[in-house]
Amino acid sequence: MKFDIDPTAPEPIVRRDFLAKLSAASTAAWMSGAPQFVRGKGIDHPEAKADACILLWMAGGMAAPETFDPKRFAPYENGMAVDSVLSTFPSIDTAVDDIKICAGLENIAQVMDRGTLIRSAVQPDLGSILHSRHQYHWHTGYVPPQTVACPHIGSWMARVLGPGNEVMPPFINIGQRLEGVGEKEELKAFTTAGFFGSEYGPMNLPFPEEAAQSVRPPEGMTGDRFANRDKLFRQLADSSPHREYASDHQRESLMRSMDNAYRLLSSKEREAFDIEKEPKDVREAYDTGRFGRGCLLARRLVENGARFVEVTTEYVPFLHWDTHADGHKTAARMHAEIDRPIARLIRDLEERGLLDRTLVVIASEFSRDAIMEGKPGSEANDQAAHKGDFITEEKHYGLHRHFTGGTSVMTFGGGVKKGHLYGKTADERPLIAVENPVTVMDLHATMMTAMGISPKTEFDIEGRPFYVTEDGKGKAVTEIFA
Repeated sequence: MKFDIDPTAPEPIVRRDFLAKLSAASTAAWMSGAPQFVRGKGIDHPEAKADACILLWMAGGMAAPETFDPKRFAPYENGMAVDSVLSTFPSIDTAVDDIKICAGLENIAQVMDRGTLIRSAVQPDLGSILHSRHQYHWHTGYVPPQTVACPHIGSWMARVLGPGNEVMPPFINIGQRLEGVGEKEELKAFTTAGFFGSEYGPMNLPFPEEAAQSVRPPEGMTGDRFANRDKLFRQLADSSPHREYASDHQRESLMRSMDNAYRLLSSKEREAFDIEKEPKDVREAYDTGRFGRGCLLARRLVENGARFVEVTTEYVPFLHWDTHADGHKTAARMHAEIDRPIARLIRDLEERGLLDRTLVVIASEFSRDAIMEGKPGSEANDQAAHKGDFITEEKHYGLHRHFTGGTSVMTFGGGVKKGHLYGKTADERPLIAVENPVTVMDLHATMMTAMGISPKTEFDIEGRPFYVTEDGKGKAVTEIFA
C-alpha cells in the first residue's frame, strides 16, 4: 500500500518519552501491591441504570462532520478550495425530526429515536496529536504518561461491580490485535487493568469468528492431559525464581484469572463465544466484516452476563478511520462497515428486553477537519498529506487532520433519553463545541453514573489516592438521562 504520508518519518520526542514512561509505569504496576478500595468518605453510589456496557470504538479518529454531525456539503470538484470542505457527505433524515446524520448511515438513522446524540464532546490539546496518547486518555481518563499504569474504564467496572455472571469474563475486548499491525504493543497499554491486576483485565478476542476457539481446550488436550498442563503452568507462574518480578498481589491476581479461565472452559456459557450458533440470516445481517461480527459477538456475550464489552474497528495507522489519505472514499467504506451491524445490535438488544439495562456508546479518540490540526490556537504538528489550498486530486478530498474541538458521541440504552440531541458545534469552521461541551472526564462520569459507580470512587495505590475520574472531579451529564 502506498501512503502520501511517510509512515517511517520520525515523530516528535514526545512519542519516545511516552513509550519509555509507559514501559516504566507497566513495570511499576506489575510490582505494585494490592490497591485498597477507600470506604467511609461519604461517597454515595448512584442507582444503576445499566447492568452492562458496550463500547463501539471507532478507532483512528472518526470525523463528526462525516458521520453524526453533518455540515455544509461540498461535492468534489477538481480545483476546489480546501477551506470549502466541511462535509463530503450530504445529510439525511433520521427517525427524529430535528436530527440529521450523514448519508451512508441510513440504518443507524432509523434507530436514532432509541438514544441520545452528544455533539459537543471535546478533547484536550495534548501538543502532538498522537492517536496513542488520545486513545490512552479516552480509555483510562488520564492523560499519559502517568507514573502508574492506569486501568481501562472496563477494568474499573469489572473491579467495582464484579462480574455480571461469575463464569463470564467481566471485560472483553473484541477486534484489536495488540501486535503486528503497524504499532508497538506498548501503545495499546490502555487495554490492561493496570494496577488492579490480571483478573480485571480484558479477554482479548482479535477475531470474533475465532472466539469460540479461545474457550476450548486445544484439540486433543482434554481430560487429565489438560488438567496436568494447567497444573504445570500454575507451578511455573508461582515458582520462586519468578517471584522477584511481581508483587504477591499481581501473582495472586494472575492465579485468579487462570481460575476464571479454567471455569469458563467447562461452562455452558462458553457457547456464547460461538457466533456460528446464530441463524444464518442473523449472521449475514451483521457480517459487514470483522467489526460487524464483533457486534454480534458482543450481543451474545452481554446476553450471558458480560459486564463490559468493547468492539473496535481496530486502529491501524493510515487505515480504517485514520483517514489521512483517500479520506472520502475511506469514510464511505467505514460507513458501510458500521451502519448495518450497529443498527441491528440496537434492535436486537431492544427485542430481547436488554437495551434499557445496557449502555451502548459509539465514540472515537477525536474528530477531523480539512484544514485545522488540534483546535483553534493549537501549535500541534500538521500531519496531513495535502498541504495546498486547492484540491486537484480526488484522493485529497476528505477530512484528514486531527480535530479535538468538537466530537460526536452516540449513546443508547442505560437510562439515556430517547430521540434526544445534546450539545452543538458551530455551523461554520472552526467547528468547535458551542453549547454544553462535554470533556472526556465528564463523559466517563456519565458512563460510570449509568453503571451505578460514583465518579468519586477512590482506590489507594501505594499510599496514593487514585480515582475513577481524575481527582474525582468528573461530573455526570445528567441532562441526557430520562
